[in-house]
Amino acid sequence: MESSALVAALLEHDITAMEPLPAGTRLVTSALTLAETARAIIRARVSERLTAEQERAAVKALRTFARRCFVLDVDRNVLNQVGRRFPVEPIHTLDAVHLATAEALDESPQLVTIVTRDARVRDNALALGFAIA
Repeated sequence: MESSALVAALLEHDITAMEPLPAGTRLVTSALTLAETARAIIRARVSERLTAEQERAAVKALRTFARRCFVLDVDRNVLNQVGRRFPVEPIHTLDAVHLATAEALDESPQLVTIVTRDARVRDNALALGFAIA
């Protein structure tokens, strides 16, 4: 799961990102997703889009999500892949990090579904052979 989908689920109550997955589905996310989502929650509270109670609920939901996921670190190998050309350019650095992290799973792209609400991530993921939700 990429940051845009998780933020949409937690802050905009977009339940499509969190629809029940088939039994045996392994949830995977990047440490970047958790960091970006935590920052989005803080920004939403500071800008008064969230009340203090809503912020607490979003933080709790983020922690629950993180516990249910296999979290991939953004390491030197991932960062080395970020500097290459992607099929659909331009792409922002953090979006490239998400895609490079998905590739670091070392699974056939056809076996990986990327959950995103970001057009750049979606277009590149499709071009790389990943399924999209």
